[in-house]
Amino acid sequence: MLEWRYNMDRLWAPWRLEYIQAPDEECCIFCIDEDHAGDPGRLVVSRGDSSYVMMNRYPYSNGHLMVSPYRHLADPAELEVPEIQELHHFMVLCQTVLRDTCAAQGFNVGWNFGQAAGAGIAAHIHMHIVPRWAGDSNFMPILAETRVIPQHIEKTYALLVNAFS
Repeated sequence: MLEWRYNMDRLWAPWRLEYIQAPDEECCIFCIDEDHAGDPGRLVVSRGDSSYVMMNRYPYSNGHLMVSPYRHLADPAELEVPEIQELHHFMVLCQTVLRDTCAAQGFNVGWNFGQAAGAGIAAHIHMHIVPRWAGDSNFMPILAETRVIPQHIEKTYALLVNAFS
């Protein structure tokens, strides 16, 4: 009879401990102030009149962006027409920037409304724009339940903030 053993490899990600041990946020990460000096720390790459674009600090892939209105809303039905138009404009702009800077070949774009639908922060709506490449789903996420992000987030931020400006 064959004996099966599971050999678990380790992928060290010490920066995740800061996220795991952090106290629950008392303020909403999507409620940003008008001080542009804090944008690099918040990973904000572009601002508009009613919405803005920021990088996801815990991305699914390089260049994972989020577009959010400034207003703290949980329900998209509360968005006003100019907000909807700017959110859509930013979504298209994100695709253009990611094609130009990261050679993205496709995109997953989506919203999660409500905790039951998978929204990590359900109180403030935000859209995800995740760049994709042919063959980017390899054995790591499928067999090892691990995502490999090939570029440091600060380097990706520098690349994207320059492209948005």
